[in-house]
Amino acid sequence: MPRTVTVGLDGSRESMAAVGWAAREALARGLPLRIVHVWDLAPDVHTPLTGPDTRRHWAERTPRKAAEWVGRRHPGLEVETVQKCGEPAKALCEAAEEADPLVLGSRGLGAVTGFVVGSVSLAVVARTPRPVVLVRSRDQQAPGTEPPADSGDVVLGVDISHPCDELLEFAFAHAHRHGAGLRVVHSWNFPLAWGPDAAAAAALIEGEVEAAKADALAAVLLPWRHKFPEVQVTEECRLGRPASDLLAAARDARLVVVGRRNRTSSIGAHTGPVTHSVLHHCAAPVAVVPHD
Repeated sequence: MPRTVTVGLDGSRESMAAVGWAAREALARGLPLRIVHVWDLAPDVHTPLTGPDTRRHWAERTPRKAAEWVGRRHPGLEVETVQKCGEPAKALCEAAEEADPLVLGSRGLGAVTGFVVGSVSLAVVARTPRPVVLVRSRDQQAPGTEPPADSGDVVLGVDISHPCDELLEFAFAHAHRHGAGLRVVHSWNFPLAWGPDAAAAAALIEGEVEAAKADALAAVLLPWRHKFPEVQVTEECRLGRPASDLLAAARDARLVVVGRRNRTSSIGAHTGPVTHSVLHHCAAPVAVVPHD
């Protein structure tokens, strides 16, 4: 089945930022761009005077205008528009099956309170088996933290106790396509220990543990360095907190790549604490790559 870079569009500034990012990614991958707009025929309780014919008109106009906007900026890019009627998260999960990747907009609350992903985007990220990239609109970036478009390194968060090929492949390939450096971040901490000498013992062995962790990270990355020799890789392995360290590394990133294990809990699918934190607080585009 032919693949496309697919972007979900609802007409918001966030989704238009996602369209722009997806268009550039489609050019880099040599793939067509598919713009998917999902709308619902159910009555709109917020604007009861707006009938289904009016909403259908705007539903048809929104992706058409977005495609025209892309065409003016990237004349050689093949663009397709698709309209779907139904529940947005379900329709976008279906669209993700042919996406490489699926790109969605993500709204924000501001620099102080952080960002919020939104129920639709979070539901799609948590359920689809395909990579999803979430993009902020440029006016949501915290002052002084927004890099120029498509600049900076790709930042990858790695858990060396459970490394996965899907995550590493996505990050290395993206850095290779865009001629970017790759910054790999792994943070570790000592397990909880009890007793009066626990802190002193941890301090004594910190250097040994740090060296062992660095060696393990290097071993995980070695085959991918050989596969992508053009990619300049920086390894950061430190005692710290994974989410906080990854967010600090992501301040000037062009893309942050994190993983999500394909599993469900009693309350449904979830993203994991580190990925959840990055999704809600990272200003850069975030790619969530599911893996077993």
